[in-house]
Amino acid sequence: MPIYKASSRSALLAAFERCIEGHESLHKAGFLHRDISVNNLMINEDDGNPCWPSFLIDLDLAIKESQEAASGAKGKTGTRDFMAIWVLLGEQHSFMHDLESFFWVLFWICIHYDGQGKVTRPTEFESWNYESDNKLVRSKVGTRGDESIFLKIAGESFSTHYQLLIPCVNRLRRKVFPNGERWKTEDLDLYFRMKLVLQAARETEESRLH
Repeated sequence: MPIYKASSRSALLAAFERCIEGHESLHKAGFLHRDISVNNLMINEDDGNPCWPSFLIDLDLAIKESQEAASGAKGKTGTRDFMAIWVLLGEQHSFMHDLESFFWVLFWICIHYDGQGKVTRPTEFESWNYESDNKLVRSKVGTRGDESIFLKIAGESFSTHYQLLIPCVNRLRRKVFPNGERWKTEDLDLYFRMKLVLQAARETEESRLH
């Protein structure tokens, strides 16, 4: 089932961690997914189902990285709500853009769902589906930059169930957008740093249960 239907905050965080691992494996095999979205990250919490506990689906837009580099083509590929800022501006797709998309997916889930897939009230962020690319870029840049602004947006927008994940999502923001800015060079270590943030937050969630 889609990741936003996770039974708990800790299950959601664990699933994100594993999906990032899955993406890293794809990247090592030479593939770019290019469509990280709420419906393409899956979680399996059925003990009787031998399937992977979480995984990526829908490789329709995936491409061999060698093909992407050779073509030099600049295009906008992915689900708009979760597309990396510079992909919206037409930059050639990189694994770094997919990692940014993981951040936007978690941000979106924390706003639009209130645990176990329960949808919250309509929000201003739903306009991300249809507003112009330039307006969407400005909105995302305004959201990702200054920490005090991000914390205010998260505090006002995250659902009751996911308010406790604000520190985690903010730490991910710092990793994906160093100093509130875009990355300068591709950095494979970002996989590790993002997983570390998710793991620490998951352990915090699990400690609340004991």
